[in-house]
Order: sequence, then structure tokens, then C-alpha cells
Amino acid sequence: MKIAVVGTGYVGLVSGTCFAETGNQVTCIDIDKNKVEKLSNGEITIYEPGLEKLFLRNLREHRLKFTTDLKEGVADAQIIFLALPTPPGEDGSADLKYVLGVANDLGKILTDYKVIVDKSTVPVGTAEKVHNAIAVNYKGEFDVVSNPEFLREGVAVDDFMKPDRVVIGTNSERARKLMGDLYAPYVRQGNPVIYMDEKSAELTKYAANSFLATKISFMNEVAQLCEKLGADVDMVRRGIGSDERIGKRFLFPGIGYGGSCFPKDVQALVKSSEEVNYDFKILKAVEDVNEAQKLHLVPKIKSHFNGDLTGKHFALWGLAFKPNTDDIREAPALYIIDALVEAGATVCAFDPEAMNNVKRLVGDKIAFAEDMYTALDNADALIIATEWNEFRTPDFSVIENKLSQKTIFDGRNLFEVKQIREMGYHYESVGRP
Repeated sequence: MKIAVVGTGYVGLVSGTCFAETGNQVTCIDIDKNKVEKLSNGEITIYEPGLEKLFLRNLREHRLKFTTDLKEGVADAQIIFLALPTPPGEDGSADLKYVLGVANDLGKILTDYKVIVDKSTVPVGTAEKVHNAIAVNYKGEFDVVSNPEFLREGVAVDDFMKPDRVVIGTNSERARKLMGDLYAPYVRQGNPVIYMDEKSAELTKYAANSFLATKISFMNEVAQLCEKLGADVDMVRRGIGSDERIGKRFLFPGIGYGGSCFPKDVQALVKSSEEVNYDFKILKAVEDVNEAQKLHLVPKIKSHFNGDLTGKHFALWGLAFKPNTDDIREAPALYIIDALVEAGATVCAFDPEAMNNVKRLVGDKIAFAEDMYTALDNADALIIATEWNEFRTPDFSVIENKLSQKTIFDGRNLFEVKQIREMGYHYESVGRP
């Protein structure tokens, strides 16, 4: 099939590359000329494990190409995906200016039937707005479909190539058949393609992410209670996770969720609820819990140093909001950095992928190390903010020699409490004695 993908951000680039991988001819379109040149020359612009290999192969075999020309890019396409930013506005609502702007442009250039697909995470009712924006200038036949993405950063290629489910929102049989044909190679093992109306599909994405955010915040609340009662959140997690009604995933306590999806989607669903006069109390609490949890380690750190961090120096492992990505949007590490610097401390950080993004954001506010052990030089304590695999089994003899004090504050519970305390460390984690 011939596919166009408008937008070459995270969702657009992963989607376009993976569509090309099953033999489709894919044209990705972006207004950023510099980015398009880089991509056309084989320079990938995001970090995602497994993506570069597919990207280079499909570029080389001419199934994947890039352009800044919208008219050229969609001319032969049967299906046009809109993978555009929907950033939160000041009130928390999703900003649709990019989506509706492209929809308006499409209305001026369409000449035959196309399926326009909302791939971006968009509020309920967006498909109708996109349809209306196109119809202002185009009176021919077309369909607008909602096809939300469920990609997890760090495993997005596997998520796309072998999805748990594909959600397609449309009432058009013609669009349904085209979308079914497109996704058939990805669901050969029998995972479902779920068809529904556009509004239900739009809400499905927000509801899924908001529910997962709720599970995370619930366990972080349980962790807080464990610390006060002397219980062990790891034991509690195993106890409730074995209940098949609850499941084992998203029950790991820590210092809050971040990234581009959970914070934005929870906020947007709260706003959408307010617009129809519904008070979504649970999600408001989820937001409050998560904001507080990002700074959960800071009082522990201050207490250990008798309330005064002036002149203290900390090593920080992890800057991305989660491992296997360079995404720092709403990353808890950024909040910890701000709090420590404001309290008079200095920080030297290391992250395998996200340091350049943080450097652009904070400049010389903190120092950056070339590796995880160099970050420890002369530090009064180590703080762990992201659970990269390489942090899980470090050389503790190196840590001991480099830290001025054998002190670790672990926001991701990477180490066994008994083991690390037997080595003589002062070790504080989340929800464990």
C-alpha cells in the first residue's frame, strides 16, 4: 500500500518505518527542512532500540522517503496518518492547532478518496473536527479514522510490529477494509483488531494511559504508607501482583512517572471531563500524587545531611524519564536537580542517552560525566533516578572508593536492601525499611 505519515516525531518515525518494514511505500512529511535532510541522508533523529536498523534498511530499499512538500507526499497515498504534536495548553487541554492546520491544508490539495487517520493522541471529538476542517475546501469523498498508538518508549518497535491490539475507530466500511488490510501483517498471531466508533477509539487511548498512571500512583501511595508502618513494598507488590485481576505490571514504586504520554494524557482527560461538567476525582488525585512523588527522595536526602545541603555534592545516575530512551519530558530527575541546586548543592550526572537533551535544557547548571563511575568523583552520595540496566549490577568497590560517604538514595529500588546494607552502605529507597 502507499502510505503518507505527516510528522516525523517519535510516533511518526516509528510508525512510518514499521509500515515500510512490511512492504508498504511510505512517505514521511515534516515542515522541518533540516530534520528531513538528516533523515533522507540516513541520520536518525530519535533514540529507540531496534529502530535504526529498520530505518536504514527501508531507506536503502526505497520503501521509506522524506519530504517537506505535503502535496507531493500525499498525492499517491491511499492512507494519510497524522502523527502531529498535541501539546498541553496552559489549562491542560490538548492543543489541536497542528492537527487541524494540516487538516485544513489537506482540504485544499485532495483530489480523490483518501483515508485520513488520527494517529496522535487527541481528545474525543477530534475526528469530527478534522473531517470538518477538510470539508471546508474539499467536497469529494474521504474518511477520517481514529487509530490511537500504544507505543512504549524503549520497546516501541516490538509494540508496533507485534501489537497487543489494534484499535480502529470508524463507521465507514470502505475505511475499515483498507485499515484491516494495512494491519493484517501485524496481527498474524491472532491479536485482535478492535473496531469501534471514532469517539470510543479516541477515549480508549486516554483511558488506557490514565489507568496505568493510576496503578503507578496507587503503588507510590502504598510505598509511602509502607515507610510509615515499617512494611516492605516489594513484599506487598508481589502479594497483590499475583492476583490475576490486578496483574504484575505497573506496580513498581518509584519517584513518579514522566514522559510524553502519561502526564499529558491524564491532564487532557481531566480537562475533557471538566468541559462536560464531570469531576474526575481519581485522576486529579493521581496528578497530585505523582507531582509529590517526583521529589520523594529530597526530604530523605536533606534529613540525612541534617537539613543543610549547602556545599554538598551529589552524583546522579539517570536523567531520562525511563530507561532505553533519551526522552526527558517530565523526568523526575529534572525536579530533583532543581531542588538540590536550590538547596545549595552541586550535581554531576550521567545517563547513557539523555545527557545532550538535558545539557540543552539546563546548560551549566550541573556537571555531566563521561561514564557512570566518573560521576561519583568526590560525591557525598549517589542518587539513582532512572533504572538503566547498567546501573543494576555496578562495581560496588569502585563506588565505595569514589564516594566520600557510602551513601545511596535509590529512587528505583534497584538493589536488595539486605545485601547493600551488609556492604556497609547507608541506603534509602522507596517503600522499603
